[in-house]
Amino acid sequence: MRSALFLAFALAATGVPALAQAPEAGPTPVVTTGGAFINITPKRITFDRGRRIGTVFLVNQGREPITVDIAMIDRVMLPDGQIFALDDAVQREDAKAVAAQVKSARDLLQLSPRRVTLQPNRPQTVRIRLATLPDAAGGERRSHLTITTLPPRDTGATPEQAANPARNELSFQITAVYGISIPVIVRPADPDVSATLQGVRLEFAEASPDGRAEPRRTAVVALDLVRGGASSVYGNFEVRVAGAKKDAEPLGLARGVAVYPEVARRAVRIPLSRAPAPGETLEVTFTDDDTSPGKVLAKAAL
Repeated sequence: MRSALFLAFALAATGVPALAQAPEAGPTPVVTTGGAFINITPKRITFDRGRRIGTVFLVNQGREPITVDIAMIDRVMLPDGQIFALDDAVQREDAKAVAAQVKSARDLLQLSPRRVTLQPNRPQTVRIRLATLPDAAGGERRSHLTITTLPPRDTGATPEQAANPARNELSFQITAVYGISIPVIVRPADPDVSATLQGVRLEFAEASPDGRAEPRRTAVVALDLVRGGASSVYGNFEVRVAGAKKDAEPLGLARGVAVYPEVARRAVRIPLSRAPAPGETLEVTFTDDDTSPGKVLAKAAL
């Protein structure tokens, strides 16, 4: 029996709700069975009229070989930022309407290889090809390249071991399966990207301020990121003290935040390293990291 567990990034990029945001840029380690780590780069791929071929690199940074399945899976983002496999989302009453808006790119894409054993510290290339560019009127499409670990062949008990007549009991072993997903986006027309910030407010919650330290009472900037154009929006948040020096450290960061076309908005929560002092005004900035990297898409004061 196996239980499937997708790490935070699989909800990312793919979008992670609550107080953490997994990035879609830069290598992210994935803990797998056997204590291994997988790095995957890049964290998203976009195809358009000028790009038909993409390459993903996998590196097993553990000490033992790992076998992985590689597949395209349709996933849906909910307004709270969570991402579910489309097949699961259509079974949920609170997700059916959103799931119906997903436009799959799976039938447009060719993928190789489909299964591979990753040797320690040896890069593996995964190639994705856009076989057909759809009509521009259909809008942006998306599926998620999903890497899933497979347990070793010798995992689990034999039938004789599982059935223990001496103790008159049946035993079984649960082996965790881990995975990571990155979005693969097909844009048949010029991107239409814009965003606004709504409902910006300061809250307090029990949370880790940096994702590593123990949870404690933490100041959090909460808001809704509202997608304005027809394309998905993807970028980074910074929270700074208004008027502070340019080289001053931001109070809060959230990288790789996306809003996909099936939702108009998503909730975002950004933990701060400290609460604002009396009289301080905070500036919340959302900067594009997709079609125009570095361009400020939205800004709000708090």
